[in-house]
Amino acid sequence: MAEVRSVSVKDIEEAVYKLALEAAYHIPEDVLEAEKKAYEKEKSPVAKQVLETIFQNIEVSSKEEFPLCQDTGLAVIFLEVGQDVHFTDGYVVDAINKGVERAYKDGYLRKSTCHPLTRENYGNNLPTVVHTFVVPGNKVKIIFDAKGGGSESMSKVQMLKPADGRDGIIQTVVDWVIQAGPNPCPPVIVGVGIGGDFERAAVMAKHATLRHVGKPSDDPVLAEMEQEILEKVNNSGIGPAGLGGLTTCLGVHIEMEPCHIATLPLGINIACHVNRHKEIEL
Repeated sequence: MAEVRSVSVKDIEEAVYKLALEAAYHIPEDVLEAEKKAYEKEKSPVAKQVLETIFQNIEVSSKEEFPLCQDTGLAVIFLEVGQDVHFTDGYVVDAINKGVERAYKDGYLRKSTCHPLTRENYGNNLPTVVHTFVVPGNKVKIIFDAKGGGSESMSKVQMLKPADGRDGIIQTVVDWVIQAGPNPCPPVIVGVGIGGDFERAAVMAKHATLRHVGKPSDDPVLAEMEQEILEKVNNSGIGPAGLGGLTTCLGVHIEMEPCHIATLPLGINIACHVNRHKEIEL
């Protein structure tokens, strides 16, 4: 058993602040590498031009520390807390919100949270969406995910019939990504959550988008499904920015857990071509 360790929420606030700014300005290296590989394989001059423009945007954003996209996203946190961690100096969720609010203010990042009905903007990009997981040990892992509205709107949960099985899952995901077309700003990363229940399928799907791009599932059955979905989506010809080409999707990542015998929950969460996320362990 790990020794109980105290972690000040002030350190959490500062970590979230830095992660939010880094995610806004600097694309994850694995995503960039996947796009470079896609560029080498592309045959369409238009697709190559789109990717070249993406690379130019990435370079300027990183060098000048400008946002990669004007939609700087809803702030989503995956918080893994060791069971032997004791938080001090305040409430951890308050600290996370303070870190997000400061970053979006100091970085001149667009504040995108609003009242669902009146559409009045709250002006602070709060509240942060926090998914908390208790894990062994005495460390704290923070994954910051800046989730844009375009890709998020092209995501869904569908309760399939158990009889739909493997082929039904694959067909549903492929059909949905093709239907989304250019809306989520391809080339995209597709996260898929299978099993659990209604909300767990969605959380798994979003978490799956944060896996290293192209790293197959450790489960050989899921790895095979990932590859089949990827090939079918890319054969659609939607291409970068929806203007045609070989690369509509950079990677498909599936997470799965047991479900009720009468259900087959399926979550699909799409990340755009910059897939802005950063993480740290404290």
